Amino acid sequence: MANNYQLGRLERIDLRNVWIKEAGDFTPWLAREENIAVLSEAIRIDLEVESQEKDVGPFRADILCKDTATGDWVLIENQLERTDHTHLGQLLTYGAGLKAVTIIWIAERFTEEHRAALDWLNEITAEHFSFFGLEIELWRIADSPIAPKFNVVCKPNDWTKPPPPELTDTKLLQQEYWRVLREMLLERKSVVKPQKPQPQNWTTFAVGRANFSLFASVNTQKEFIRVGLSCTDFNAKAYFRLLLAEREAIEGEMGFKLDWEELPNRKESRVAIQRNHVNPAFRDDWKAQHAWLAEMLETFYRVFSQRVKALDLDERSPLATESALAAD
Repeated sequence: MANNYQLGRLERIDLRNVWIKEAGDFTPWLAREENIAVLSEAIRIDLEVESQEKDVGPFRADILCKDTATGDWVLIENQLERTDHTHLGQLLTYGAGLKAVTIIWIAERFTEEHRAALDWLNEITAEHFSFFGLEIELWRIADSPIAPKFNVVCKPNDWTKPPPPELTDTKLLQQEYWRVLREMLLERKSVVKPQKPQPQNWTTFAVGRANFSLFASVNTQKEFIRVGLSCTDFNAKAYFRLLLAEREAIEGEMGFKLDWEELPNRKESRVAIQRNHVNPAFRDDWKAQHAWLAEMLETFYRVFSQRVKALDLDERSPLATESALAAD
């Protein structure tokens, strides 16, 4: 028996029917939290807007964001038309002025020349710099609300930049360990977005707010693996104590006890859980280790993501005053 589904027809909407001006209409729309989240999903980088129309000398950059996983600056430049040389020059000028690590160019359509220019920049720049090109489209079915769609047309190619030749066997093992974890997270379509694997004993993940991140770490000598939430904000100690006040509720949601580490002599504060008597150098055990790491990371994200976004210090509160004095 055939299914009699009635299917709608996609209708493409002209960008100028919705956003008349780039600066006055499109940029404020994109800077809203729910819309920057759509862009974040397209490029798999969790973004938090810091400012709009940011001054760079005599010029103004469209949107400046933070990569919430790394704290690095992300510059966004918008066009509601075909790419041109003027905006390419602005991208490079603003990126240099703001010391941006990731640069995102959004346009209605990319020319082959400008697509090639971003690909070339991704090839020749240092490994930690990234250039993205995205085409923006608007679509609707019948009388449905108009929906945006970002198409990534240029992105960094991790494989064109070989690893440094000085990497030791231990560093190569660490990089491979995080690569396999990354593949597992992608395969299970995890809410936790993995970063590019690095040759180090730790890796970080966005949790939705700048200066906060989830982390996973390993220790082959002491034989343990670890997952936690880290804060390196100016008010890290004050935020830590606000979370500590909810310890019972948090650990109830997690389903297990946590290690609460204020770290008074450091800028960072952490909340973590550790699994002992496991050796990250033992490849035959990686599947079980990565499954535990993935489960813990997803649990931390579920319990802490909205909490850290909602953290708010009244400037007159004792916690904020104490934090300011400690920073001095």
